[in-house]
Amino acid sequence: MPVPILKQGDVLIAFIQAALTDKDLVRFRDELGEAVGRWRSRAVVIDVTALDVIDSFATRTVRGIAHTARLRGARTLVVGIQPDVAFAMVQLGLTLEGVTTALDLEDGLALLEEGGQRGSSDAR
Repeated sequence: MPVPILKQGDVLIAFIQAALTDKDLVRFRDELGEAVGRWRSRAVVIDVTALDVIDSFATRTVRGIAHTARLRGARTLVVGIQPDVAFAMVQLGLTLEGVTTALDLEDGLALLEEGGQRGSSDAR
């Protein structure tokens, strides 16, 4: 299942709308990495609001996307982690260490506008 990636100025916004297979996650990672360079993006927002579970492979992939984007000059924010998903991630020891998170897309975009003065640098 393809993940829609929208360009909003110099920010890319990716909406993960359903659970992805490992193959889909790898394709998403590759497409997003290429899009950062093509559009010369300064930031990537990954919206996971629709997900009711985030497994260890998805967590590692998102963390890898964030580190790759940072090496290419773009900041990555993950937005919309549902409370039950956050609780399960904590219970399973899954972290988004080094990745900024925000409550929702609106909060994430505001955080980018502020230059990142608030927000988490790890999964909440």
